[in-house]
Formats: sequence, C-alpha cells, structure tokens
Amino acid sequence: MRTLNKRFAAAATLCALMAGAALAQAATPLPPVHHSGPVAYLSGGIGVDEATAIQHASRQWPLTLEFAIKDKQRSEFAADVAVKVHDAKGHCVLETTAGGPFLLAKLPPGHYTVDATLAGKTEHAKVTVASGHPAKALLLWPAGTDGTRS
Repeated sequence: MRTLNKRFAAAATLCALMAGAALAQAATPLPPVHHSGPVAYLSGGIGVDEATAIQHASRQWPLTLEFAIKDKQRSEFAADVAVKVHDAKGHCVLETTAGGPFLLAKLPPGHYTVDATLAGKTEHAKVTVASGHPAKALLLWPAGTDGTRS
C-alpha cells in the first residue's frame, strides 16, 4: 500500500510541476497584435520571457523576422528596426517599426522582399511564405551599427 501511495504522490507531483510550467509559459503574454492594412503583425521580444513566448508562437504565424547585430563572438538582439515588406509586384504590404528583435506577420502565401533599417543601414531579405510552412528570416547588421562598441 505504501508503494502505491508513493507512486501516486510522485505522479501527482509530476502533474503539478507540468501544469505549473504550462501556466508559467502562458503567464507571459504576447505583445499586442497590430495591423498594417490587412496584415496582422506583432513585434517585441525584449526580455527572455517575451522572446520565448514569441518564439513559441511563431509556429502559428506565416512569417518570422529576427533582427540582430553581429558582435565579435555572438549576436546581440536589435530593436527599433524600421521594416518594410513588399510583395512580388512591389506593393508595400507591411510597414512598421519593430519594437523588439522579433516580428511575426500573417501574410498570404507568396514571395516577399524585406527591407529592414537600423541606424541608417538597411539589410534586405527575400522570403517565400508557403501555406502550412512558416518562413523565417534573420536580418543581421555588422558590429557597431547601432552605435555600440564594435
């Protein structure tokens, strides 16, 4: 009987820990969703909790953009990036300033060009959004772009 009680207690503890972890993850809200014309998007990721929440949510968004500045040994997240996304016909479908190192956008399937500007320097990326296959692009600036040490 004691072995059964110990197993039950261990199982109950495990379930409580898993539920607590799920609640902790759910407790970190995502940044608000905005619209640029018909395109819904959110941006942020300042702080580990928000960055983790956005990365987890990115699986449900057709496009994820990540912004960083290359340092000597690693990359540092970038924020306040001016972003323009153009469709294959050259029409601007999204124009905003990213409030953090991540931007998620609900774009229809198609080919897009991303222009991201930080401290007067623009990086470009071409992305293809396919139905059911989220696209991701990293826009990386050289060290010192934002005026920090190089």
